[in-house]
Amino acid sequence: MDLNTLIVGVYFLFLIAIGWMFRKFTSTTSDYFRGGGNMLWWMVGATAFMTQFSAWTFTGAAGKAYNDGFAVAIIFIANAFGYLMNYLYFAPKFRQLRVVTVIEAIRMRFGSKNEQVFTWASMPTSMVSAGIWLNGLAIIASGIFGFDMNTTIILTGLVVLVMSVTGGSWAVIASDFMQMVIIMAVTVTCAVVAIIQGGGVGEIINNFPLEDGATFLAGNDLNYTSIFGIWAVFIFIKQFSITNNMLNSYRYLAAKDSKNAKKAALLACILMTMGPLIWFMPSWFVAGQGIDLATIYPEMGKKAADYSYLYFVEQYMPAGMVGLLISGMFAATMSSMDSGLNRNSGIFVKNFYEPVLRKFEASENELVFVSKITSTVCGALIILVALYINSLKGMSLFDAMMNVGAFIGFPMTIPAFLGFFIRKSPDWAGWGTLVVGGLVSYFVGIHVNAETISNLFNLDTLTHREWSDLKVAVGLISHIVLTGGFFLMSTLFYTKLSDAREKDVDKFFNNLATPLVSEGVAQQKLDNSQRKMLGTLIGVAGLAIMTMFFLNNPMWGRAIFILCGGIVLGVGVVLVMAVDGKVNDDNEKSATNS
Repeated sequence: MDLNTLIVGVYFLFLIAIGWMFRKFTSTTSDYFRGGGNMLWWMVGATAFMTQFSAWTFTGAAGKAYNDGFAVAIIFIANAFGYLMNYLYFAPKFRQLRVVTVIEAIRMRFGSKNEQVFTWASMPTSMVSAGIWLNGLAIIASGIFGFDMNTTIILTGLVVLVMSVTGGSWAVIASDFMQMVIIMAVTVTCAVVAIIQGGGVGEIINNFPLEDGATFLAGNDLNYTSIFGIWAVFIFIKQFSITNNMLNSYRYLAAKDSKNAKKAALLACILMTMGPLIWFMPSWFVAGQGIDLATIYPEMGKKAADYSYLYFVEQYMPAGMVGLLISGMFAATMSSMDSGLNRNSGIFVKNFYEPVLRKFEASENELVFVSKITSTVCGALIILVALYINSLKGMSLFDAMMNVGAFIGFPMTIPAFLGFFIRKSPDWAGWGTLVVGGLVSYFVGIHVNAETISNLFNLDTLTHREWSDLKVAVGLISHIVLTGGFFLMSTLFYTKLSDAREKDVDKFFNNLATPLVSEGVAQQKLDNSQRKMLGTLIGVAGLAIMTMFFLNNPMWGRAIFILCGGIVLGVGVVLVMAVDGKVNDDNEKSATNS
């Protein structure tokens, strides 16, 4: 058996084992969808970070780095800014919503009609995003193993599905932390090798191929640098909105209290700040070497640049590192696909099946069973989306993700963000804003083209990249002005709500203002369970990586596995040592949270 295949196979078994081990933590829907709201900050911070990080980072984003230098890092720096705002204000507030799914918060704020509208509007969005992430993973896996892309998508999707369905949010979030440690260790070593091979960071930047007048910061294929500036500004606004609204508050619903949610956001911010310089150094190095990926991977067409990171690992890293990297890719994509599996399943079960189909008469056992069925169906749909995206050979994964975010994801965040601050808005402002947002997306996406913008502002013909960036910016500007303007204008028509609705809205804002504190022996026991189980798993993973020292590599290659494994093992040891010996660890679960 091929070495890389063996490594990935062992890792698959390890992931499935995590789902099986953490199944005992799941007895209710609250456990299944958000870990019962009992998780420590380092687990929640890891999953918050990993939901913005997937195999797309090493395919679509790496391809953008190969073509345009530092420009792609703007997206991740904007994510870091969003997490900083989480830390400074939003993360504790999100946890204080005291809900199992984010749509429950929408119901409190905007009423039951909006609960159904947002339920059915949000699920397709996350499925499309998850499909893009799965497609990015399949690009890497098929390139290494030589499998057909469609076969790879189906197989990798099924592995992710099995783990998510078996263990629910406990398994997913626990694995997120372990995977975060592994992926950071692997990418740090790749960046170090790229820097050494490239003669230093300065040389890599100096050697990056640039057209006349282009800069490493803005990249190539630009006649108007101002377009890049406009794109960057509105990417910051978009990422801030995406990371700081009720629909994406699910990242922090699993935290055991307000303080842990705040710490989790800080961890995600630090990791996202460090990430870009680490993740994209290999792609910048490959571009600087003058390597023509389109010639090496002709079957990928315009997506050939998406193989830049894979090419680096295959050509410059020691034997076995490719398999370890693929394992990390599965790690990253699994956490991102959770938003299309566990989250969608939770929304369907708690916000449609239970209140509409079962009229709140279903038992917890029934709801957990239906949750697993729903996760399976969502997984199958995500696989189908990924297969369709793979058929679109002319669209890069980077452009696909940018367009989904600007035209589908962003308009949905507007009422979920503004409703967080503006109390006196009518209930119809929620679904009405989505309708306006859909119309704006349709008009800009279908009827506004490069020629329209060139004629309007008297510009020369726009390059492909300029129009790709500008289309995203135009979509975001349109939604801020028109979609956001509609929500603000709706406040002019506010009238007093019914007594029941006023009670719900009061509860919503009172929850936001009331800190959540978790304490007691039962919670301490569960904290110890998390530290001990996850610390042991991570320690085992670290030792397994260190045994790769014995592979047939030069000494520097063997040292890389010692470095990677040592980092992972060290984190595991720290967690186990953090177990409080004064508390009897019997896996009893806390009932102090809500």
